[in-house]
Amino acid sequence: MSLEEKYQMLRSLADECIQEDELRNLLAHKPEPIAYDGFEPSGRMHIAQGVMKTINVNKMTSAGCRVKIWIADWFAMLNNKMGGDLKKIETVGRYMIEIWRASGMNLENGKVEFLWSSKEINARSDEYWPRVMDIAQKYTVQRITRCCPAMGRNVEEDLTAAQILYPCMQCGDIFFLQADICQMGMDQRKVNVLAREYCDEIKKKDKPIILSHHMLPGLQQGQEKMSKSDLSSSVFMEDEAAEVNLKIKKAYCPPNVVEGNPCMEYVKYLILPWFNEFIVERSEKNGGNQSFKSFEELAADYESGELHPADLKSALSKALNKILEPVRAHFKNDETAKQLLQSVKKYRVTR
Repeated sequence: MSLEEKYQMLRSLADECIQEDELRNLLAHKPEPIAYDGFEPSGRMHIAQGVMKTINVNKMTSAGCRVKIWIADWFAMLNNKMGGDLKKIETVGRYMIEIWRASGMNLENGKVEFLWSSKEINARSDEYWPRVMDIAQKYTVQRITRCCPAMGRNVEEDLTAAQILYPCMQCGDIFFLQADICQMGMDQRKVNVLAREYCDEIKKKDKPIILSHHMLPGLQQGQEKMSKSDLSSSVFMEDEAAEVNLKIKKAYCPPNVVEGNPCMEYVKYLILPWFNEFIVERSEKNGGNQSFKSFEELAADYESGELHPADLKSALSKALNKILEPVRAHFKNDETAKQLLQSVKKYRVTR
């Protein structure tokens, strides 16, 4: 893959890149950049996290990156996920790894590492905590609370002391993991920007490059993102085919409207990157079968009314089920995975 191809591959997975010239320079001078992503084990995994992360990680490894996936178990505890129960959080983390393994994340080439925050921090605490304390010392509480969207919270909430510590630790993670690239959702942007500001404070020349990917909306009108705690907003990675069909059938999908249409977004960010096409099957009377190779082509047909919402939904359900079938099979046939899912389904999602 040429330098330009690597750049375009990485740039394609993000709505925003800070900064593009730095990304080009990194790829030109470092054969295997380190990319970092992290997640709180906080409940069942929806397609926004499962499918999109698989697509993005595979793109990053294809472009030559080594990917460190930070299993933020301590962070989930600080943020009261699973009621702050670390044993439950660990079970959810193991379940999530099983999802990505079954979904087709490329884990065979040794370029992807899953790292548990508790174990890594304990093993190198003398390196980790001085950095976190330095970050905490250099910024005001007001500046740190601006980062609280990274925890799924807002600045008006009555935050606990643990939730003030959380952004300082997340900022420190980037340096602890020696990350060249922070590849996370737009909701993590403010913490990643804090890390770049901190580089100015400590006179560090090479700042982490931020690749912020799109946040997929929930299934219903006005749901800005899928939520584990709101079952009406999400398609989960191990949902049965009939459940997927029903959820997509009920999803918000106004005719002739592309903007703010979750079904159109799922095609754009999940189906087209996965299959490189979107196939609509319908009778000759209703326009016949059609294969869309680009989102622009699909959007034009949908806005004009050439493509009906019912046909869009039917094709979307079929494509999603094709992606999810290996995951469903894994959780039915693998005893360890089956037990993990049974446990996770019993847990109450907390925030």
